[in-house]
Order: sequence, then structure tokens, then C-alpha cells
Amino acid sequence: MARSNDSNQIYLRPIRRIVIGALLVLCFGVFMLWRIDSPRVERFRAALIDQVVPGFDWASAPVRKMSNMIEDFQSYNRIYEQNRELRRELQQMKAWKEAAVQLEQQNAKLLALNNVRLDPKLTSVSGVVIADSGSPFRQSVLLNVGRRDGIRDGWATMDGLGLVGRISGVGDSTSRVILLTDAASRIPVTIQPSGQQSLLVGDNNPSPLLEFLEDSDQVRPGDRVVSSGDGGVFPPGILVGQLTQGPDGRLRVRLSSDYERLEFLRVLRSHGTEVIRDIGGLIAPEGAADALRAEAEARAAAEAAEAEAAAEATTAPDADATTETAQAGGR
Repeated sequence: MARSNDSNQIYLRPIRRIVIGALLVLCFGVFMLWRIDSPRVERFRAALIDQVVPGFDWASAPVRKMSNMIEDFQSYNRIYEQNRELRRELQQMKAWKEAAVQLEQQNAKLLALNNVRLDPKLTSVSGVVIADSGSPFRQSVLLNVGRRDGIRDGWATMDGLGLVGRISGVGDSTSRVILLTDAASRIPVTIQPSGQQSLLVGDNNPSPLLEFLEDSDQVRPGDRVVSSGDGGVFPPGILVGQLTQGPDGRLRVRLSSDYERLEFLRVLRSHGTEVIRDIGGLIAPEGAADALRAEAEARAAAEAAEAEAAAEATTAPDADATTETAQAGGR
């Protein structure tokens, strides 16, 4: 087996050398043919190219495909870079657009605050909402105005559309606003045009309830609801919302204020109202109920005694007349 391999190598080596030598001679001949500057050689080269080159299209096709693939890859790379640049520019434009929209909304809300028609006697302080309660059981927001701005408890707050709530808790530089939807909110309202009085009761629902309505037959959904001013808590005539009927059939109020976008609020300075500090005649002090009851019983007893005395005084003359008549008959 080893001898056959050695014999094959002995025969192959001379053949390999002959082939390599022939290729070198051919290459050298082609080189010299292309280097000779002669008209005949030039015509020969042209004829050779015309005969050989068209038949080598199949050999140049992969080269062309490869060059096209390289160009396509370079073009794709350029497109990818342009796409990344356009994405960055689009992201920047989105940020600018968002900033422009926010500024436009703030401007519109500030203009709405300025356009709200109020009683000329009422003055106000504008504040920015800096936080909310974030709790489903307590509906309130925090304003960046407080005691140093003259804010007091109980003052009404509103946005550019309608009543929002009242001040409940004042600090030096902040104040808390209890919204109309809070479960602790109770305000008297008037339903227009019927003039029916009612009480707006918050129940942590976007549309608060109407309770203690005088006559429900005189109101209908769509009626305008405003503050009545009863109790001196809120100024009268401030828009609250529109009357609507809830899924449970109860009357509710669709608030005019946009609670989803509370950014600026106006705090209305209420006029000072007279505070009754002494106990009036209609309000009995503690422990006076028994005295009033005893006084009423004594008055009733006195009236009964007077009635009995009057009855006796009326029957006495009749008895005397009857006696006289009897005596006259005996005679």
C-alpha cells in the first residue's frame, strides 16, 4: 500500500511541474502580448477580446452581484443613519409640541379665569394646584397660596368653568381645598329656573347627589344649578353644574368644573358676615328645656284654673235665679 502511494507521487510530481511551467509560460506570453505596442498585435488583442470576453459573462455575473450587494449594503447603512437622525428630530419635535400644548392649555385656563363673570364686589386670589390627595376616600387638592396671601377657611374656590370646592385648612404658604365630590362636602344650591332649594352632597362620585329637594316635579335634567348663598358659606349665584339623573334614578349634578385638569384655582374672598355670639331667644341654653317645660305646665294649669273659675262664676247666677223661683212658688 505504501509502495503504490509512493509510485503515484513519483508520476504526479513531474506532471505538476509541467502544468505549473505551462501556466507560467502562458501568463508570461499574455503579459508580453499586452505589452507589445504594434498595430498587428493590437488587432489581435481586439479580436481575442471580442471572441473570449462575451463568453465570460457567467464568470463576471457573481462579481457584479457582489458589487451590487456591497452598494446596497452601503445604501442601507446610509438609510439607517438617516432614519436614526429623523427619529431623534421627531422625538425633539414631539417634546416641543407637548410643551407648546401645555403652554396653550395653561394660557386658555388663565384666560378662562379672567373671563369668569362674578359679582363686582367679590375679589379673588389665584393659586396653582401643587398636589392632590390621591385617595379615593378624600377628594382634595393643595394650593400654593396660604395665610400670607390672606386666605381663610371656608372661602369658595373655582376654576374657569364653575365652583370647585372650599378652603379647609390654611398654612402659611399653602391651603387645602375640599372638593365638591368629597364625602364631607355639603353646600346649599338653587336649581334654576324653578328656584327650588336643595343640598349638594358629595359621595366620592364625579356627580354629587342632590338631597332635601323641595319639589322634584318642578325640576328636570339639564336645569342650571348655582350656589344659593344660604348659611353664608358661599357667595350666591356661582355656577355649580347641570342637573342630571344617575343610573340609580337619583338626581345628581354634572359639575361644570374640569376635575381631571385642575391646574389653576381662584379663591373668592367672601364678605365678612355678622357672627351671632350670644344665645338668642330661639336657642335655649343647656338645662333650659326642663325650666321651659315646667313654665309651660304652670301656664297650662293657670289657664285651667281660670277656666274653672269663669265656669263657676257663670253657673252661680243661674243657681240663685232657680232658688228665687222656687221660693216664689211656695208662697
